[in-house]
Amino acid sequence: MLRYRKHQKRIGTRKLLEEMQSFLASHQFKIGRDALFNLLEEKGLLVKRRKRRGCITTFSRHRFKKYPNSIRAFIPTAPNQLWVSDITYIHLTGGCFAYLSLITDAYSRKIVGFYLSSDLSAKGPLQALKMALKANPTCVGLIHHSDRGVQYCCDEYIKLLEKNSIKISMTENGDPLENAIAERVNGILKQELLQEVFSCFEAAQKEVAIAMSTYNHLRPHGSIDNMKPAYAHQKTGELKKRWKNYYALKKQKEVMMI
Repeated sequence: MLRYRKHQKRIGTRKLLEEMQSFLASHQFKIGRDALFNLLEEKGLLVKRRKRRGCITTFSRHRFKKYPNSIRAFIPTAPNQLWVSDITYIHLTGGCFAYLSLITDAYSRKIVGFYLSSDLSAKGPLQALKMALKANPTCVGLIHHSDRGVQYCCDEYIKLLEKNSIKISMTENGDPLENAIAERVNGILKQELLQEVFSCFEAAQKEVAIAMSTYNHLRPHGSIDNMKPAYAHQKTGELKKRWKNYYALKKQKEVMMI
């Protein structure tokens, strides 16, 4: 991983090489991924991932209704067909946390709604959903997918979804693959864009705003043909994946061996 831009964000070597292609071509210079990786390592530009103590953001043992997972075989072919939601945490000094509620469009990978909270109340997810709806007012046939946390099952959140004729889908067990896109977005943000320990909540708010813009407008994604999410959000039709699903290949191999 390489640090980039003045806010100490990080980007993968493969994506960096893709972004550099026009510059390299204009200077008639060629370099492969491994050679670039070695060069960055030699210059001390690679950043080691740091593992910190985390926290639990999902509480699913509650009285509210839980909905079935209705998107297992669903593949979106345009924006605003499927939104995935989740809550992740950001580190503050003194071992404290702030909680980032996210809504991501599953087709374009664009973060369409976000809100940083100081607690795990339903306010964060509600504000993120309101932001997403305001920016995308004409969503017909939209599905909202989330975990079974109390924030997403509570009356106020469900009423807002129903008011906007949004279908409701939820995970049914603890398998991260049931909400894989949301989990992946969480990982990108915490590993590349929001990896620091912030001095206070207000500092975290400012960096979150920068990270959301960087993620949507500057970071290419292998899942959407190396496009930026904001650009992909204007497209329709199948988007090429630039990576292999090694989990699926492994499972297929296991089946073949049985």
